[in-house]
Amino acid sequence: MKNKFKYMLVSMGMSALIFSGCSKLPQAEIDAVNAAIEEARTAGAELYVPESYIALQDSLSAVMVGIEAQGSKLIKNYSASKEQLASVTQYAGEVKFEAEARKEAIKVEIMNTIAEVKTLIETNKQLIMEAPRGKEGTTALMAIKGELNAIEASINEAGTMLENGEYLSTLDKATATKAKALSINEELTQVIAKYKANVQNRKA
Repeated sequence: MKNKFKYMLVSMGMSALIFSGCSKLPQAEIDAVNAAIEEARTAGAELYVPESYIALQDSLSAVMVGIEAQGSKLIKNYSASKEQLASVTQYAGEVKFEAEARKEAIKVEIMNTIAEVKTLIETNKQLIMEAPRGKEGTTALMAIKGELNAIEASINEAGTMLENGEYLSTLDKATATKAKALSINEELTQVIAKYKANVQNRKA
């Protein structure tokens, strides 16, 4: 009888401990998920993977609603909430990785674009040398040289922005500069091709 009574006391004690653990606000898990989300934000998730970052915040908000609902109950049980918080913490790590990968991909794209623009600048300078002169031609070529100088200054500025970690704005600048360099390249190529065709016609 005494043993049975002792067993009951032990069982009640274990139940109390389990109940106490389930009913206590999971503050450690909340702190962990907040820290993980902050790491994702610091990695640039808000800028480079905004959809994933918003989904991450929404996931945490949904879990917190459940935690608040449990807090209003007489008998609280945060077991499910703890599992959900752990899942959100893991997701935050994935979003952080995604942001870092996207940022690295943008850096590579910027470097490739800058290299392409620099090549186009040199090609365009060579095409200017081959372009027909004449009164109108000389004036047009002077204007194109001015545009090329502006393009060169712009792409050098993009390089500085890249070093400062301004990846998104740098990509926009480099892409726009490339479009201008390509436009000049096409214009010069057409002018030279037309000039050469006229020369051939005259010889014929």
